[in-house]
Amino acid sequence: MKTKVNFATLALTSLVCLLPMILGAALYGDLPDTVAVHWNINGEADGFAPKYVAVFGIPLGLMLTNIILIVFVRNDPKRENAAKAMLGIVEWIVPVVSIVVGPIVVFMAMGVNIPVVVIVFALVGVILIVFGNYMPKNKQNYTIGIKLPWTLNDTENWNKTHRMAGYLWIICGIVIIGTAFLPLQNTIRLVLLLTTLAVITVVPVVYSFLIHLKSKNGV
Repeated sequence: MKTKVNFATLALTSLVCLLPMILGAALYGDLPDTVAVHWNINGEADGFAPKYVAVFGIPLGLMLTNIILIVFVRNDPKRENAAKAMLGIVEWIVPVVSIVVGPIVVFMAMGVNIPVVVIVFALVGVILIVFGNYMPKNKQNYTIGIKLPWTLNDTENWNKTHRMAGYLWIICGIVIIGTAFLPLQNTIRLVLLLTTLAVITVVPVVYSFLIHLKSKNGV
């Protein structure tokens, strides 16, 4: 079967994934040999790597992830049903992460104080809002959306579930952004984040299953 990929998009998104390497290479001599690449909920570094891994390895790894994701999505037999905006979001989400994470790693290594927790929470919230906005427009497909036996088997179930989930994701995205900027303890932020992510995962599944039972019982 012929692989279907938009090579212009693949090339452009891959290039964006690698852009942080330019910044890292320019400041390479000023970076310590070991660089923080992960931080806990309090913004404290708890994961480290050699600077060549931080500067070159992370962007390359994200580029590879981006390529696999685009090839996977573009070869969905029902990809034409997916909302075009959501396809675009999926294709650009990894490059956006790369150009956000790359500079953070470099500047934090140089001693610049960056509110990592706030940035991560805000980014997650924005992603949820954007996905939620287009979710009701997303038709049945195998790669993007709430893919359950009941939604894939029943168009009405799919549509109702994604309509409800769209509103839910937007609300939860706003909540997560709020937790990023409100004066809360980071532990509370983490609990709210995990709770919100559980809600957007579990509620649509239960809702979809209830629709399935109602349809099965002829109610």
